[in-house]
Amino acid sequence: MRQYVTLFLLFFSFIIKTNSQEVLIVADEIPAMQVLAKSLKVQEGITTKIVFQTSLPRSLESFRAVIVYIHKDLDSGPEKAFIQYAKNGGKLIILHHSISSAKRKNNEWFTFLGVDLPKKEAGEGAYKFVGDIAMEVVNLAPNHFITTHKITYDTQILYTSEGQAQENTLPGFVLQNTEAFLNHNFQTPRTVLMGFKMKDTTGKVWMQDRSAWCMPVEKGWVFYSQPGHSYTDFENQIYTRIIANAVIYKL
Repeated sequence: MRQYVTLFLLFFSFIIKTNSQEVLIVADEIPAMQVLAKSLKVQEGITTKIVFQTSLPRSLESFRAVIVYIHKDLDSGPEKAFIQYAKNGGKLIILHHSISSAKRKNNEWFTFLGVDLPKKEAGEGAYKFVGDIAMEVVNLAPNHFITTHKITYDTQILYTSEGQAQENTLPGFVLQNTEAFLNHNFQTPRTVLMGFKMKDTTGKVWMQDRSAWCMPVEKGWVFYSQPGHSYTDFENQIYTRIIANAVIYKL
């Protein structure tokens, strides 16, 4: 009898885990994530739970996806929990300043993500953030689910991909009064999904194929998207549709 009870409990636990539809959002700036959470619910019926990293659940296994939106320091405990969640088969979605200079002091984060933020002059390839700009975001993966499912882009953008000379007209969208991160240096392979185009305070135009990407990590998967400086970025329905697509994307 005890054996049957044990089997039933294991089966019940498995059903709860596999049927879980809730997405955990871990953030230190809540209003922007409340806007995102509302949009995910409206667009795809996705339910969310927003917490600070100091209130992280003991286990992340039951969540359909975990979204990280941390501007300031990323504590070592949550850092390890996010990495382990993804490696064990979870869907880790990282937004905006979750890859930024404040994370340089973390022991594992950038190695896990395969990125580097070089310290040198921006014109020579250094990491730099530029605020109060208009950012044009272009679709560089026209056949990928995340960049196409239920999306109609509202803008056509002249864009030259990195390493190419030819300018192309690509579909995209525009975010106003936002912030760009220059020179996220990729150290490992990944699928590039979106690029960005913007003009800095000197009038120089920057175009980089680093606005959004995804990659497998052991049993799981990571998606990163660079926009998200303020809640107004998440009022753009095309942008939040891309994030919703990342949540529902079948690995």
